[in-house]
Amino acid sequence: MQVIFFGTPQFAVPTLQKLLDNPDFKVVGVVTQPDKRRGRGKQLIPSAVKKVALEHDLLVWQPKKIKKAQKTLSELRETQADAFVVAAYGQILSPEILSMPKLGCINVHGSILPQYRGAAPIQWSIYHGDNQTGITTMLMDEGMDTGAMLLKAVTPIGLLDNAHQIAEKLAQQGAELLIETLRRLELEDILATPQNPTEATYAPLIKKSDYEIDWSKSAIAIHNQVRGFYPNCVTNFRDQSLKVMTTIPLAETYWESLPPGLKPLKEQSTNLLTLQGKPGEIVSTLKNFGPVIQTGEGLLLLQEVQLSGKRRQSGWDFVNGTRVEVGEILV
Repeated sequence: MQVIFFGTPQFAVPTLQKLLDNPDFKVVGVVTQPDKRRGRGKQLIPSAVKKVALEHDLLVWQPKKIKKAQKTLSELRETQADAFVVAAYGQILSPEILSMPKLGCINVHGSILPQYRGAAPIQWSIYHGDNQTGITTMLMDEGMDTGAMLLKAVTPIGLLDNAHQIAEKLAQQGAELLIETLRRLELEDILATPQNPTEATYAPLIKKSDYEIDWSKSAIAIHNQVRGFYPNCVTNFRDQSLKVMTTIPLAETYWESLPPGLKPLKEQSTNLLTLQGKPGEIVSTLKNFGPVIQTGEGLLLLQEVQLSGKRRQSGWDFVNGTRVEVGEILV
């Protein structure tokens, strides 16, 4: 089967690699976003997908706006590919493109559709405290993740899992599911199921304001925000920006969800559950763990943080390095 692959970030790489490693498929070329300038030197950096494509001497197309890139469209049509596979490409495909391949355009989407249509399904699923997510393969149409569904696979979300960890799992799961999807499509052994629009939810692009921590929210809500938008959530400490990278909600409800290595945390923190303070107030420090913050509802341990201009560090190193005092406020 001849395939054109559309993808950009690391999330898409396992699916591309799976296609390249399988002798049943021939990847004719790759469509990815244009190189971006990054770092202090503002050097042009290729996407993760482009790097893999170049390693395998594949054709690479990088139109700024694929809908209007007539040369690219003409060359894609000339390939007469059996299928276009799309995984986190980053642009909407036009009806012209959708109609090109014989088997259609198959999308590998990081949610259980019709939940979390849109650009950031993994992040928003964790933000909302879901205990599972997954992959859906679908036949693309003109809408935003509205096409008929083909296959689904589910992945659990643990209390301490962050968006990067879940994305790595889903990327591997999506690669496996895509291969099965293509094979069954070719055999006409798959039923495309329309989505129920009344069940749809959305996962929009993450804005800068979404990273800002509001300590009046509950401990679990802030914890879900931190791991959902990992590693970019921020607060202020002594008029400096402080990234909060890893947290643990402190309540009996969550003890059973903690790994064995964190059992000493339970012993230390049990006596804290009667403490009260203002939202954002440091009410205690736990030896070898870090500062404990009062939220609008419950206590939250800062397990890993990063002060502006500094390296990330454990919560306990932060306490010792900055001489954190009980009663100080994060805002």
